[in-house]
Amino acid sequence: MSTPEIHWYPGHIAKAERQLKEQLKRVDVVLEVRDARIPIATHHPQTLEWTGGKSRVLVLNRLDMIPDALRNRWEQWFRSVGEEPIFTNAQQGTGITALKKAAQAAGEQMNQRRVSRGMRPRPVRAVVIGFPNVGKSALINRLLGQRVVESARRAGVTRQLRWVRISDQIELLDAPGVIPGRINNQSVALKLAICDDIGEAAYDNQLVAAVFVDLIKQLYQRDDAHLLPPSPLESRYKLEPESLTGEEYLHELAQQRHQGDVERTARQLLNDFRKGLLGSLPLELPPAIAPR
Repeated sequence: MSTPEIHWYPGHIAKAERQLKEQLKRVDVVLEVRDARIPIATHHPQTLEWTGGKSRVLVLNRLDMIPDALRNRWEQWFRSVGEEPIFTNAQQGTGITALKKAAQAAGEQMNQRRVSRGMRPRPVRAVVIGFPNVGKSALINRLLGQRVVESARRAGVTRQLRWVRISDQIELLDAPGVIPGRINNQSVALKLAICDDIGEAAYDNQLVAAVFVDLIKQLYQRDDAHLLPPSPLESRYKLEPESLTGEEYLHELAQQRHQGDVERTARQLLNDFRKGLLGSLPLELPPAIAPR
């Protein structure tokens, strides 16, 4: 099955990106939010270029959707490349206190400079950036302690930039999800589609569901597959994927469950993964840590 290329760059995202670049001049701290299931794929390649020399806090959201052992492995890997990630679960509020402290600490240098110049301290200005549907709005609501910005588990809910005050110390800019104008790496695009971090209009459910099965099979062939939950597809559907291609698995499952309705089966497979019904199942494992 050949997979047509996935491209998604709606007008509101192009507009938001232009506005975001303008607002970044006023920002002290950048909170970069990624999806813990695919922390490499949800890194926007232009983030470092946009943020320049500003303080940056790396946030890996959806902690609840990966195994604990994998969290530890990701922490080791990110530290090996000079990053200190903060893991959060915006739905439950896990990691929010640590995130507030990190944002405040990152902005303190700015106020120290202001005081040294004879100026009064002011609230730290932070911005939350990341791909659509990685949980930015839910995180902001947790930081505020109330539902102020609209939040939903689908791409493209936040459409405009707006400032919200978290406390006397922090002001936060809520920005729509930003995505590269062109995704050159289609394996990245497919992971975004599987995780619902890209608009549904950009892809074919059946193709993406078949790729999902093939990707899971590949992950379970790795040496570090012990970090993954055991047999997620077979446990859920009582159908083992090892002897089948992703496309064959999808059609076999459709025959068993939905009278051969492949589209309905593809949607169920993707939704079951997105809702966590296949267990704490990531789509990426950390690269090997280079010896020092």
